[in-house]
Amino acid sequence: MSDLTDLARRILGGATEGEDVEVCVGRAVETEVRVHGGEVESLTVAESHGIGVRVVVDGREGLAHAGSFDADVIDGLLVEARDNAAFSEPDDRVGFAAPDGVTVTPVDRWDDSVAGTDVDDKIALAIDLEAAVRAVDERVRGVRASIYGDTRSESAVVNTLGIDANTSATVASLSTSVLVDDIDGGTRTGGAVDAGRGPTSLDVGLVADLAVTRALQLIGAGPPSTGRPAVVLEPRFAATVLGLVAGMLSGERVVKGRSAFADRVGDEVAATGLSMADDPTDVESLSAAATDGEGLACRRVPLIEDGVLHGFLHDTRSARGLGVSSTGSALRSVRGTPSPGHRALHVASGHGDLESFIAGIDDGLLVASLQGLHSGVNAVSGDFSVGVEGVRIRDGVLAEPIREGTLAGAIPRMLLDIAEVGSDLEMQSGGSLVPSLVLGGLTLGGGG
Repeated sequence: MSDLTDLARRILGGATEGEDVEVCVGRAVETEVRVHGGEVESLTVAESHGIGVRVVVDGREGLAHAGSFDADVIDGLLVEARDNAAFSEPDDRVGFAAPDGVTVTPVDRWDDSVAGTDVDDKIALAIDLEAAVRAVDERVRGVRASIYGDTRSESAVVNTLGIDANTSATVASLSTSVLVDDIDGGTRTGGAVDAGRGPTSLDVGLVADLAVTRALQLIGAGPPSTGRPAVVLEPRFAATVLGLVAGMLSGERVVKGRSAFADRVGDEVAATGLSMADDPTDVESLSAAATDGEGLACRRVPLIEDGVLHGFLHDTRSARGLGVSSTGSALRSVRGTPSPGHRALHVASGHGDLESFIAGIDDGLLVASLQGLHSGVNAVSGDFSVGVEGVRIRDGVLAEPIREGTLAGAIPRMLLDIAEVGSDLEMQSGGSLVPSLVLGGLTLGGGG
């Protein structure tokens, strides 16, 4: 890590009077094993390097980046960024982060077992997962994929305003997609993933059981009839849906007039049972971080409290646009410019759980999969129409499975129509801590 910081500082040393400079340096090593039929289908071990240099002179910003640490490449980056700044338009929002006095919360995101585990043992995890999936149920026809992956990443960011930060992290995961025969001759699929800081924390049996269970629950599924059932989301889907909400609370979207929540701070935008924050300081989250993409301390950022909109996620640029301070929410790649976003959504515990919610619903839908979330959601208005599979709920019990359905509604209305927020908080592989939710006001469409 120290060599990355030294490299960034060396480049920064070339700054001249009258210009601000920021240097971001990173490297990563990624491993992926894909197994099929008990044999290795592919094995990839790749190392990448990146350097991004930004220069601001008289309100003009220039960017240069490279994917190499070679000296002849590094030496020209600052000059290139400076030249690019001369051709850009002045912008009163450009500029870099300066230390703001917020204390950094130490977060240990490194597990030596990622580098210390032999590649053969990583392959064995993927092979064991495929075998475990096939052993769960005789109706398993095949395994589309059995995958082990891990990443070791390190980065440093420094600038002429006093930022000097570095971070490192490891993550490992196991995932699978299973195929089961349906009674109509078709095929149903189910998937599952487990993630942790290192391979020793991964649970082969859990991933296999979940994937098969999720496929089997859709056997016999047909198109649903149109209606407005109560929609029940397990924590994994609640995290997905609330992630869309958090995306609409990006300060950059607000500045550009592309959020349905602009100018609504202090308004009731959700049911009173919903309180949601972004909390990358939670050391249990895989998305935890000590500093953000601009080198500021990460911090807990309240977004919605008891249904009332508290604020937005900001990096330095978006904060300038609204005359506020950064919330330490900058995300970035080494080669790009920062933008604000969430890392680890946390929802406050409510009451009840998935089982009790189902038991209390006369007409509902337990969601089993959502398709087309990225293309089916209008990020400005929040209107959406996405594909859905699931199991209907009738008189408090799970009934027939459905597929080829659509769920339609609008995120601002959906938030106000949240009927239940559970106490069954689950940490997701993406880093969010969320419970089950029950949503009202959505339309289920289909051909049944």
